[in-house]
Amino acid sequence: MWITSSPTSAKRPTKIALGNFDGVHLGHQRVIEPVLTHKGGLPSLELSDDMCLQSSSASGYSDLPGTATFDQVDASGPHDWASVVTFFPHPKEFFSGAARPLLTPLEEKSRQLACLGVDQLVLLPFNAELANLDATAFVERILLRDLQATHISVGSDFHFGKGRGGDANLLREIATQHQIPVTIVPLQNDVQGRISSSRIRQALIDGELAKSNQLLGRPYTITGLVVPGKQLGRTIGFPTANLKLPIDKFIPRQGVYSVRAFGILPDQQPVLGVMNIGNRPTVAGQDLSVEVHLFDWQDDLYGKTLTVSLESFIRPERKFDSLDLLKEQIARDCELARRTLN
Repeated sequence: MWITSSPTSAKRPTKIALGNFDGVHLGHQRVIEPVLTHKGGLPSLELSDDMCLQSSSASGYSDLPGTATFDQVDASGPHDWASVVTFFPHPKEFFSGAARPLLTPLEEKSRQLACLGVDQLVLLPFNAELANLDATAFVERILLRDLQATHISVGSDFHFGKGRGGDANLLREIATQHQIPVTIVPLQNDVQGRISSSRIRQALIDGELAKSNQLLGRPYTITGLVVPGKQLGRTIGFPTANLKLPIDKFIPRQGVYSVRAFGILPDQQPVLGVMNIGNRPTVAGQDLSVEVHLFDWQDDLYGKTLTVSLESFIRPERKFDSLDLLKEQIARDCELARRTLN
């Protein structure tokens, strides 16, 4: 997949799915589907089902902040590039001035979009110039002139342009004047209401994994590099892999989870285990850590990148009066996790 933050470096002409798409959840997938070229429905984004989620997805980058520039991909690809057009940083982060943790940071999002069949990800730099561009100019200059859109798909609640002055109906009105079709996708709902990134975030904060995973259409995942930790787990018989996460990754409720870890075995099959997210109060920990204990695994994992699929929330983090009590609780956590995972 080609990734760019410059419309002039984008592959054109394009069929565009437009939005923020943090989480690439079931609602987002419905917006993306109309611009895809493949038939037969959207593929699953379950790690265990789709091997492409466990490999690099980008065939090239152009003008991305903090990344190297790679050689351009072959421009003889599809005539109309199936593209997701989104904003970087997130508009809410730009206006608030505060960092906004993401359900799917760039690497994770690009991998999922590639597995859905998206050819290109365009990250429009959300700056003062773009924020002050009115709705008509945004459509005519960026979508139609620069990206040469041949079809645009948006959710029915999408707003854009200065002061969020444009909506999906205005987008269709402007594009229609240029003979460009627009698909307005209705909101996707479950029995409790609209499927949204904010509902997923709240479910993860509450430790309600069944709800968050249902809204996502897959388990929530955390990807990180295994780095040296304090190695306290080894002293009590439960060695852990300490994960360094992207700084903009959304962290769910602190506590213990049953997990499946990918990126370890040559055949990409998962290794089962438990994960603790927290400050390790029993051993006077200070910083937040993400540590994974893998069942029946002893080999060195330093330097590997693991993707951990959160399957169930076992319990909140708590402080124990002794290491022996902590060890007993971890043993019970592991026993419960083995039963639920199997």
